[in-house]
Order: sequence, then structure tokens, then C-alpha cells
Amino acid sequence: MGIELELGALLLLLGVGMITFGRFEVERPVWKGLLKWSIFCGGTVALYTVVGHWSLLFPATGALTGGIVHTVWCRKHGIHPLYATPRRKYYELRGWAWPE
Repeated sequence: MGIELELGALLLLLGVGMITFGRFEVERPVWKGLLKWSIFCGGTVALYTVVGHWSLLFPATGALTGGIVHTVWCRKHGIHPLYATPRRKYYELRGWAWPE
């Protein structure tokens, strides 16, 4: 099996991440999401050419680190880390305008 394992893992990570944390990024500019996933995918594929299947540590480490930082930040500010509630408070912390 070649790079299919890495691409499958990235697809799984993307799907789970978007379903779980998408509600936290509703006002994020599109370019930031594209840049993040370009770095994840490009970095993983580039690392695969050098270290083989060990390249899966790159997105796994990024997802784990991001999840920990996200959870700590949300709890510190009184936001539920999975439901983004209270929503108005979350919007204020992000500096986004509350939809009327």
C-alpha cells in the first residue's frame, strides 16, 4: 500500500474535524481554511516521500495539539468545547459580529 493510507487518514481527519469543529469557524475567512488544509495535506504528502508511513504523525500531532488547545481555550472562556455555547459569548471572543 502506498500513499493511499495517508490520503485516507487525511480524508477521515478532514471529515471528522469539519463535522465536530465546523461550528467554531462559521465566520472564518475561506483562505484560512484552505491554507490550513494545504499545509496538512502538502506536509503529509511531502513527509511521506521522506519518512514513509511515519508521515501520519504530522496530521495526528496537529489534530491532537489543536484539540487540546481548543478545549483549554474554550473552557478558560466559559465556552462548551463541542457545542460552541453560549454562542453569543463565543462570537464576542472571536471578534465577530452577532447575526441579527
